[in-house]
Amino acid sequence: MTESWLAKLSDEDAFFIKRFVLASGSLKDLASAYGISYPTVRLRLDRLIQKIKVLDSQEIVSEFERTLRVRYAEGKIDMETLKALLTAHQRELDRQRKSRRSGPR
Repeated sequence: MTESWLAKLSDEDAFFIKRFVLASGSLKDLASAYGISYPTVRLRLDRLIQKIKVLDSQEIVSEFERTLRVRYAEGKIDMETLKALLTAHQRELDRQRKSRRSGPR
């Protein structure tokens, strides 16, 4: 059995979810508890939702790709960087596959 998405969340993310639930899902109350604006809490929740989707996805099999997509969901890298790194990674995988197929000469 693979590790669940919940187990892969940071302590900070898990604490945010706990506070969200304890606030009965009220973003207004959560913003007040954190001392930040509603739009900031909304952005944090949107990023966490995207992160959970990435962590729970069965379609992403590469740990490298999953890590990149989590970093993007967290806002740590931009879309241009994500695409560039995924493209470079795919080229490297293709090069390795091609090298293995041609074998020693």
